[in-house]
Amino acid sequence: MIKTDILIIGAGPVGLFTVFEAGLLKMKCHLIDTLPIAGGQCSELYPKKPIYDIPAYPEILADELTNKLLEQSKQFEPGFTFRERAETLKKSSDGLFTVVTDKGTVHQAPVVVIAGGLGSFEPRKPTLSNLEKYEGNGVRYSIQDPEVYRGKKVVIAGGGDSALDWTIILADIASEVTLIHRSNEFRGALSSVEKVQSLKDEKRIKVITSSQVEKLEGESRLESISIKTSGEKSQKILVDYFIPLFGLLPKLGPISEWGLEIEKNAIKVNNSLDYQTNIKGVFAVGDVNTYPGKLKLILCGFHEATVMCQYAYRIINPEKKFLLKYTTVTGVSGFDGTKKSTPKTLVKKIL
Repeated sequence: MIKTDILIIGAGPVGLFTVFEAGLLKMKCHLIDTLPIAGGQCSELYPKKPIYDIPAYPEILADELTNKLLEQSKQFEPGFTFRERAETLKKSSDGLFTVVTDKGTVHQAPVVVIAGGLGSFEPRKPTLSNLEKYEGNGVRYSIQDPEVYRGKKVVIAGGGDSALDWTIILADIASEVTLIHRSNEFRGALSSVEKVQSLKDEKRIKVITSSQVEKLEGESRLESISIKTSGEKSQKILVDYFIPLFGLLPKLGPISEWGLEIEKNAIKVNNSLDYQTNIKGVFAVGDVNTYPGKLKLILCGFHEATVMCQYAYRIINPEKKFLLKYTTVTGVSGFDGTKKSTPKTLVKKIL
């Protein structure tokens, strides 16, 4: 059995930052994630995608953000259970929670924090009869390493931020990039739409609107696709990779059966106080939660995790006096009211 102070479901950016905030309060954390590595969607779906709204970083790649968060939390020695899904949650009479994974690993903690992002997810797939034949052989639903596409012919389908962003990035890498969208209006950020238009005007990419892919062809792997444009005959395009980016189908999975209040596939929390769910001792932070005025941004998840940890401390240490201090203070008062210095190793890493 794995015992810890705070058990975190999800090892994405918000889960990793929770480790740091909990560590400042001398609370140990253990994280469970279905993925083989930390980082959540930042590692699995878009590791090389730039992120622009992280404070102090005008631009940072998703996997670099993950590495920075791991480096920041390393000093507090978190534990990890990877490639396993949190399956069941039970609360005992003494207030401890027991969480068992799909592989039978047992975890126990007085506080559980759900930081599972969108939950478990799968890509929205186009309706094509032979799609499965080419999955992994020319058809991909995410881009992890852009270098895979260097010098290749790539067709991206979609009209949202992901489709636009990757079209812009691959324009400098692939030998040929074609963006296909079933409408003539895009849903992404205006700056991205303008950049794509500029690349098209410069003839660095092709953009085909009011169209959709209707057929995939190739023997052992994908070799070409057929595109149907409204009012025109189908046209065939030679490709190395077809990447439909239609978003994800989020699912809470077993968490939805834990007795939590769910609203539109998200967990309702008390945002006026501590981001606690309807089950005392179970919190939800990041994209997985919902409340009036909720913004699904990583930096908002960081704030939620920070506030949540203050209240988690009170559950774990009800007999101790809580006194919040800045992390830059070297001679802080202890939670028990005594005067003590922050460990030098901690000061060195925080300052």
